[in-house]
Amino acid sequence: MTTESSPVPSPSTPNPSAAGASEPEIISGSDAILRSLSKLGVTDVFGIPGGAVIPFYDALMAQDAIRHILVRHEQGAGHAAEGYASASNRVGVAIATSGPGATNLVTAIADAYMDSVPLLAITGQVFSTLMGTDAFQEADIVGITMPITKHSFLVRRAEDIPAAVASAYHIASTGRPGPVLVDITKDAQQNMAPFIWPPKLDLPGYRPITKAHGKQVQAAAQLLVDAKKPVLYVGGGVIRARASAELLELAEATGVPVVTTLMARGAFPDSHTQHLGMPGMHGTVPAVLALQESDLIISLGARFDDRVTGKASEFAPNATIVHVDVDPAEISKIRMADVPIVGDAKDVIADLTVAFAQAKAEATPDYADWWTYLNNLREKFPLGYSEPADGLLAPQYVIKRIGELTGPEGIYAAGVGQHQMWAAQFIKYERPNAWLNSGGAGTMGYSVPAAMGAKVAEPDRVVWSIDGDGCFQMTNQELATCTINNIPIKVAIINNSSLGMVRQWQTLFYDGRHSFTDLNTGHDTAMIPDFVKMADAYGALGIRVTRADQVDDAIKLALATNDRPVVIDFVVSRDAMVWPMVPQGVSNSQVQYAKDHAPTWEEE
Repeated sequence: MTTESSPVPSPSTPNPSAAGASEPEIISGSDAILRSLSKLGVTDVFGIPGGAVIPFYDALMAQDAIRHILVRHEQGAGHAAEGYASASNRVGVAIATSGPGATNLVTAIADAYMDSVPLLAITGQVFSTLMGTDAFQEADIVGITMPITKHSFLVRRAEDIPAAVASAYHIASTGRPGPVLVDITKDAQQNMAPFIWPPKLDLPGYRPITKAHGKQVQAAAQLLVDAKKPVLYVGGGVIRARASAELLELAEATGVPVVTTLMARGAFPDSHTQHLGMPGMHGTVPAVLALQESDLIISLGARFDDRVTGKASEFAPNATIVHVDVDPAEISKIRMADVPIVGDAKDVIADLTVAFAQAKAEATPDYADWWTYLNNLREKFPLGYSEPADGLLAPQYVIKRIGELTGPEGIYAAGVGQHQMWAAQFIKYERPNAWLNSGGAGTMGYSVPAAMGAKVAEPDRVVWSIDGDGCFQMTNQELATCTINNIPIKVAIINNSSLGMVRQWQTLFYDGRHSFTDLNTGHDTAMIPDFVKMADAYGALGIRVTRADQVDDAIKLALATNDRPVVIDFVVSRDAMVWPMVPQGVSNSQVQYAKDHAPTWEEE
């Protein structure tokens, strides 16, 4: 990951109120919030007003430098800020009032923490004189969010606001990105104080390491030259570090196979001959087995997540591990690193390319047998799907056509579940920041607001929300936000009338007992709600598709409609499953290519 170049003053910036500086302007705390955000380059924020944040909203109304988008739920504000950040590499900003407003942001903050998304959450708090009295709409949001933020600030005085906002922005956007919370009391917003900019940032102990140790990089390069079965295991940190160009150069210089995790889709072009696809529970067979059979794994901005490793004690048993990460806490957390490298992925990858060129001058690496094995896997186990036996639409076909008709310049924000995996598998990603999803937290309801935020950040791109009928019902109220604010996203509901991934597990591991997973939204059900009528109620264009010969026309109509949001209800088979699959808690060697094509699973 990388340190974002931003207008944030460094922690050592001198205080401009020293002798010789002009007298600072006296402004309200609310104006100080706005002015600080503006000086940091923030142009868009998402939020909802409330009692403890009214002073700030009053100030917000009197300016036009920052666009405020009024969402319909604070969770929507948080996910929209995430989508904004993930699509643009900028810091996303979400605003909420105290108590339930702030706690409604918690899910999005946790989501951003898991996926290293630079998020600035600003919340109002009750008067400082009332804190600790269980005042109306009081909640200790700093305490609540402490485990799921990089840092949390409580501001009780107006004069402390510029430094708190600047510090929060700096922490959110540097080192390993992540969410930072600034909780500001109502009296701090109302009171007057000198506005001092740039403020002096006092962040003892916060010194992200970006430049790696040269000897460690040289050791990694030598291992690459000596290896017979190396793999570049690429995680979302490469995207956060904006290191895709460096990754491509390293891959082509070495000739090593590349796998990109769920969070790293698009970090390396899917069309590239060295790309084996996505590893993990629903990864491609070549990607899964490449990691499992390797003798050297170069991990770049990845964290050896359980969904990638399967049973960790049996993961890649013969592999030497080079682990590159900007966060030292991730190194050897799950798999012991033989060569730990703490540093910015962009810099480390560039240094590794140079070091490899020097190392191979002494000996020529030979990966020919390894590529023969991997190419055989690619030929034997291509990514595909079976047509549903019930004659209904194949969800994989629908998602594949969305990707093909939209192209690689589009942005695709998925919800969580089967449709998320199909979107990761069947859309071809050629560039970073094109694929947005909730990877670590697996948050249902992420897709629609994240797509909304992405469209605000990148208005000239086509933005799709690829959602499930279950996820969609959690945050679809943000369609109102999209319609009123002229944010014309496209929503594809992959409507299998159920909580699809849970249903798949129930089919495979619980003898088909589909306990409380039927949602009655799809084929041969009550269809409650009717998604087309719902779209119409929100001022969007609603379309229903039930046959394969309707798919392309519906997608083309959505692509041609840019004066309002579009919602397409794709009524698909509820029996479609995500393959390949590695069951939870077993070795990746037991990857199952299709339902009847793998070792027998003895346990969940």
